Amino acid sequence: MSTPADPALPDPYLPGTGSDGYRVEHYDLDLECKLGGNHLSGTATISATAVHSLARIEFDLAGLKTVKASVNGRKAAFKVRGERLVLSPSQPVPAGERFTATIRYAGNPGPRNGPWGEVGWEELEDGVLVAGQPNGAATWFPCNDHPSQKATYRIAVATDADYRAVCNGELVDHARKASRERWVYEVREPMATYLATLQIGRYERWSLPADGEAVAGRHAAAVVLPAQILLAPAELKAEAEAAFADQPRMIATFSEAFGPYPFDAYAAVVTEDELEIPLEAHGVSIFGRNHLAPGWEQQRLIAHELSHQWFGNSLTAARLQDIWMHEGFACYAEWLWSEAAGQGSVESRARAAHAGLAAKPQDVAVGEPGAENMFDDRVYKRGALALHAVRLWLGDAAFFAMLRAWTQANRHGHVDYPRFAAHVDQAAGHAAGAEELMRPWLFARQLPPFPVSRP
Repeated sequence: MSTPADPALPDPYLPGTGSDGYRVEHYDLDLECKLGGNHLSGTATISATAVHSLARIEFDLAGLKTVKASVNGRKAAFKVRGERLVLSPSQPVPAGERFTATIRYAGNPGPRNGPWGEVGWEELEDGVLVAGQPNGAATWFPCNDHPSQKATYRIAVATDADYRAVCNGELVDHARKASRERWVYEVREPMATYLATLQIGRYERWSLPADGEAVAGRHAAAVVLPAQILLAPAELKAEAEAAFADQPRMIATFSEAFGPYPFDAYAAVVTEDELEIPLEAHGVSIFGRNHLAPGWEQQRLIAHELSHQWFGNSLTAARLQDIWMHEGFACYAEWLWSEAAGQGSVESRARAAHAGLAAKPQDVAVGEPGAENMFDDRVYKRGALALHAVRLWLGDAAFFAMLRAWTQANRHGHVDYPRFAAHVDQAAGHAAGAEELMRPWLFARQLPPFPVSRP
């Protein structure tokens, strides 16, 4: 598993968020959610290792009140500084030593505001949605809330009967007692905090059938489709099944292009509410009922969120300035699916994107866009065009072999731009060249001419 090239903290894109004093290995969350009144209480047990001696241990926690805290089983004093919870253990934790912090907390959770709008915990008309990107995890559990800090999880949620709690990972236990139901999930791969999710609603659960023809292709023998789960209100079943009918072929297409799907299963959750945009989580994507409409625009979004399971969720940028390595790759995946589905070639999609970018202001360097522009459409499109330039430079066979090697080498780890440029050079058989090729697309403000194949 790869590790960040640098500590990535403090991060100017998320000032005041995350801590470089320790690294979390595991979160154990025991949550009680009462939908009436939107009340959450929980106990978080956090296992971590001190990077340096810690007289204070800081966690991100926004809008919830801490009731009690301990470190290694001993009561710890605590105080709140804005959206930071500061624990003072009875004695400092030495550098290199593992420790366990246990935090009991409660309150009425809600989203936190930032340059990207409201993120985190959100009440629905009849349930709960968590949209964590980029720093919304702290709205429902204390954490080291930065994408460079991956950990495994156990998430137990007790909520109202006849509602389903959906989290990341494998459902390992479910029990009903009187008017409450308890759902327990385990995430065994390292997961970034922003990808942790909780969805609560009156969801029915179906399995999507695996399409035997979906695996046709050059690498058919190597393509294994994961379990595919669809969750939606019962009245949306027919629409949801129609909207996601091509998803098995999408997974096969991306598995051929990028390498094996990185998790054991993939769940698509459709809320009864309309959502502005869908969102990805680790092994899960969340859509609104408005995303079930037929047509390319909705299929594009389904493909985009699916591709994030490779780029963003398994391979996670350690530095948020490299967000194009999530969104540019996902945008390029849309174009790949367009071609596979007969909706337009990659070349035509790339040329249309280039023409659209040429009509927009040339004032963002997408390889370092700044916090406010992290999710600007130009980051998506120019990031994808940078990949198209690499494809034309390498040729198809070498390009897709490079992508498959990239996802395998960095599976469930962290990535950054310098490492990717070196990886492309290795695929090209040159000591250098990728940096010169990609830099105008990523770091120049002026849009380069449309890329051409290498002679």
